[in-house]
Amino acid sequence: MGIAPGEHHRTHLVWDWNGTLLDDNTAVVGATNAAFGEVGLAPITVEQYREMYCIPIPRFYERLMGRLPTDAEWERMDGVFHRHYTEQRDACGLTAGAAELLAQWQLTGRSQSIMSMYRHEELVPVVRGFGIERHFVRVDGRTGPSGGSKSEYMARHLAAMEGISPHHTVVIGDAVDDAVAAAHAGAKAVLYTGGSHSRASLEKAGVPVVDTLTEAIALAERLTR
Repeated sequence: MGIAPGEHHRTHLVWDWNGTLLDDNTAVVGATNAAFGEVGLAPITVEQYREMYCIPIPRFYERLMGRLPTDAEWERMDGVFHRHYTEQRDACGLTAGAAELLAQWQLTGRSQSIMSMYRHEELVPVVRGFGIERHFVRVDGRTGPSGGSKSEYMARHLAAMEGISPHHTVVIGDAVDDAVAAAHAGAKAVLYTGGSHSRASLEKAGVPVVDTLTEAIALAERLTR
């Protein structure tokens, strides 16, 4: 797939999970619509979700409700979302070609990790269940409350890995927040159109946007030369 060993061995990839390595758009939108039902909102399509989705999540809900959810509404909607998502998650698979790309990157002697806003205690066994955990030097998920930004998590994630330089790190994700988190941590970013955002939404982040994970890796190598 075009990954050659050699001079770019320092490049480290930080992968997002949901919508990037895991193809879970259908489960996410289904769970979102279940959460919307809690406050009387009509369901939305995958296309509408990708056009309107943003971080933090309460701001996404505000776009559809016309106001921020109350604390009680947020707690109820968040609980319903995670319950429905967990029920539908098992039907989701890895993004096409992802397993092969991860294995090949590792074989060329370079490192990669996962930083996700999916709950850490749920993320680790799911990654392990796909048989890909061995490809990563570190797998981190969210340990605090849901609904926030990825920036501080990303900075801590990179700081926890000895010998990994943010200058030679590229975050590959499917959301504008991945680019914001990368910049906060001093890393670069490439955004993938197959997940939570439309291409038009992603292009507002001011970083490269690609349609496949193969393109993302090729571009990541060029960005760290």
